Amino acid sequence: MWRSPTREAGGRRRWSRSSTLALSALASNTSATTTAGIPVLGVRSGCNPRHAWGVSYLVWEATLPDLRSPILVTAYQGWFDVGGAATGALEWLSERSDSIRVAHIDPEEFFNFAEQRPTIRLRDERRDIVWPSNDVHVLRPPDARHDLVLVVGAEPQLRWRSYAEVVVDLAKRSGAAALVTVGAHIADIPHTRPFGVTGSTTDSGLAKAWGLDRPSYEGPTGIVGVLHERFERFGIPAVSLRVAVPHYVSGAPNPKGARALLERFERVTGLPTGWSELDEAAAEWEQRVNDAMDSDDDVVAYVKRLEARADARAKRSVPSPDDLGAEFERFLRQQDTSG
Repeated sequence: MWRSPTREAGGRRRWSRSSTLALSALASNTSATTTAGIPVLGVRSGCNPRHAWGVSYLVWEATLPDLRSPILVTAYQGWFDVGGAATGALEWLSERSDSIRVAHIDPEEFFNFAEQRPTIRLRDERRDIVWPSNDVHVLRPPDARHDLVLVVGAEPQLRWRSYAEVVVDLAKRSGAAALVTVGAHIADIPHTRPFGVTGSTTDSGLAKAWGLDRPSYEGPTGIVGVLHERFERFGIPAVSLRVAVPHYVSGAPNPKGARALLERFERVTGLPTGWSELDEAAAEWEQRVNDAMDSDDDVVAYVKRLEARADARAKRSVPSPDDLGAEFERFLRQQDTSG
């Protein structure tokens, strides 16, 4: 069952049923400690060369298990997460799949706490500070050829180059074969039609394997753009998947947007996401939007125009999931051979 995220501390979430819908108007100076190459619990791994004391920001909380050609997947609250669709998708997938939290990225150097404020929670009459978080979870789908390493949290505000190097370090330590960033953006589309998901990559092999476009955007960017540039520089293929959500109903939660992202991710990777389990939540969300706009004739008329435009737009054919999965497996074999 979809449970909408309620945020704590500007990044970490707890889960609850949402009852509202908003319509928008038109430390320690220590190097890595490992056992047989695997990070040890509670230890910072890898020294950051930009840090004056050589301390890493990747803090391990559990032993990293042996992983099967994992894919690193990221989602960040903020500019590229309209309606919470991207972070909601990965957090729902993480809870559904009984993931293991193995690490977090220390927020100290990457957030302005005067803007992204931590919160105080009382537990057994004791104050706890909950800081903005970027948590790392591992998912091991049964009978799958690939595991997932998820990084989910608030978009960092500071030192993006250093932050990107931390994520690259995580990819190298986990043996990730590729990076996939998921996001959500506003668009002139109706809430009553399927939400489109577009994907792009500069890697020609992945573009063919996953049926993706080559990137064409130029302009201001966020941490996602920085991650893609850094991963490409280190020779790790990077893919962007982004769902379009209606600009007139951009508030969180948006289970329909999360569902669309999970469906496309499953199509291109062949990994099960259980996206169809969100059918009911997506239908309920759509009905709530219908109920909220029924009393506004102008909004109803505007949505009908968007529907006509969407119905008239030519639909691009999408390769079958089996074809995409086979192409991806061939791509990974080529990567292993060339490596």
